[in-house]
Amino acid sequence: MRNISKKMRYTLGERIASKMKSKLFILFVVAACASLPYPSLVSADPILGSDLASFTVLGATAVTNVPTSNVVGNVGVYAGSSIDGGINITAGSLQVTTPLAATAQGLLTTAITNLNSMGTGTTLSLADLTGLTLSPGVYTVHAGSTNLTGALTLDGGGNANAAWVFQMDADLITSSSSVVNVINTGAGAGVYWNVRSSATIGTYSTFLGNILALTSIGMNTGATDHCGRALASTGAVTLDQNSLSGVCTGDLAGSYGLSGGLDVIGPGDVHFLPTTVQTQVPEPATMLLLGLGLVGLAGVRRKLKN
Repeated sequence: MRNISKKMRYTLGERIASKMKSKLFILFVVAACASLPYPSLVSADPILGSDLASFTVLGATAVTNVPTSNVVGNVGVYAGSSIDGGINITAGSLQVTTPLAATAQGLLTTAITNLNSMGTGTTLSLADLTGLTLSPGVYTVHAGSTNLTGALTLDGGGNANAAWVFQMDADLITSSSSVVNVINTGAGAGVYWNVRSSATIGTYSTFLGNILALTSIGMNTGATDHCGRALASTGAVTLDQNSLSGVCTGDLAGSYGLSGGLDVIGPGDVHFLPTTVQTQVPEPATMLLLGLGLVGLAGVRRKLKN
C-alpha cells in the first residue's frame, strides 16, 4: 500500500509539474510572439504617387551637376534638353523629357497642391529650427536668413506611420553642416518640405526628407539627403558632389524615401495615416527561443497525452 501511495504521489506530482511546465511554455510563447513586428499601415493613395516616388532628383528645366554626385533612384528633367554628366545612378536611370518624367512632373504639381490643402498647422515662432524636437504634424516655418544652423530632431514617438509636413513661407535654407534627425518611427513614415519658393541645402549638411520646391533646389558642396528627394516644380535642381537616395536604410528602411504617413482621399483631402506602434524585428536569439518554446510545448503536450 505504501508503494502504491508513494507511486500515486509521484504520478500526481509529475502531472502537476507537467501542467506547470505547459503553462510556462504557453506564457513564454505568448511573450515571444508579442515581440514579433506588426506591419505598418500602407497608404492606399500615397501623396507622391509611384511614378513620382521613383525619382530621387527631378527638375523642370534642368539638372546640373559638379561631378561626382551619387543618386539612388531616377534622375529626370521634364522640359530641359539635357542633364549634366558626372552623376552615378544606382537603382534608377536618366529620364530626359521621357513620358515617365512628364507624368512625374504632373504628379509633383498635384502633390504640392495637396500639401497646401493641409493648412498652416502649428506656426513656429522662429525661422531657425535648430534645437527643436518636433512630434508628427503640420508646421508653418517663416522665411529667414537660415532655417537650420544646427540640428533638428523629428521624434515619431513610436508611431511607425509618423509624418511631418513643413509649410515653408518662402525659401528653405540650411546652413553648413546642419543636421536633420528622424527617430522613433518606421516603415510608414513621411517627411515633406513644401517650399513655396526655392531650397538651398548648405555645404555638407545632412538633410532628410522630400523637398518639393515650387521653383528650384540647390544642393551645395557635399550636402546629403540619404532618405528623401529633391523635386523642383518649375526650375532646376543643382547638384555639387552630393549624395541622395530615395531608398532608406537603418531604422527607416522600407519607408521608401520617407514618402509615407499621409493618405490622399481625394483632391485637396489629405489625412494622416492611423498610428501604428513601431516594434523592432526580433533578434536571431529571440527567434531561436521562440522556436525552442514551440518545440518544448509540443513535447509537453505529448507527455500529457501519455
